[in-house]
Amino acid sequence: MSGADLSTSQEIEKEWLVRAQSGDDEAFAWIVEAYQRPVFNLCYRMLGNAGDAEDAAQETFIRAYNAISRYDLSRKFSTWLLTIASNFCIDQIRRKKLPTFSYDSLPVPDIKDDSPWMESKLVNQENEEVLSGLMDMLKPKDRSAVVLHYWFDHSYEEIAEALSLSVSAVKSRLHRARQELASAWLSQQQVESQIFEKAPARERKSYETSI
Repeated sequence: MSGADLSTSQEIEKEWLVRAQSGDDEAFAWIVEAYQRPVFNLCYRMLGNAGDAEDAAQETFIRAYNAISRYDLSRKFSTWLLTIASNFCIDQIRRKKLPTFSYDSLPVPDIKDDSPWMESKLVNQENEEVLSGLMDMLKPKDRSAVVLHYWFDHSYEEIAEALSLSVSAVKSRLHRARQELASAWLSQQQVESQIFEKAPARERKSYETSI
């Protein structure tokens, strides 16, 4: 999309948002249609279940509809909407799990987040699916930070605003999440390698032929 096209698209979106804020349900329906896929995708990445993701996406739009009059038009709308989705999913995850130790009260080091590990694992669909399966091990806010940063290209500042964290805390969470995911990834690869080595020669040959 060219710069001119993007500018036009943003102007059209702002027009619909202004109309939605004035109570125009048709305008809000346009917003739902435009954003239903990214909202569902975020909820699915967070919750790992299509049914739960559909319910979460629906609740996101209900909350957005109820709060649209308070939306600040100077803010990026996608960030505002995905913040609602992310926070709802965090609440859902916490309700399903036992309380865990929180790092939020500890000092946060300012960590440079320049590791290429995550990006390298998102190169192909197979890796992405494996990585998504490992997301359950992360704390809710860490998972949200990973999804917003690596799948939705949110900046540290946008994530900090969405999760009510400092920028350094976001960097720290992403750093810790990458370490946990990398460790789990390597452990899984080692287990698969051991299973492969123990498999009969005929099965190993068949597997090698298939890839």
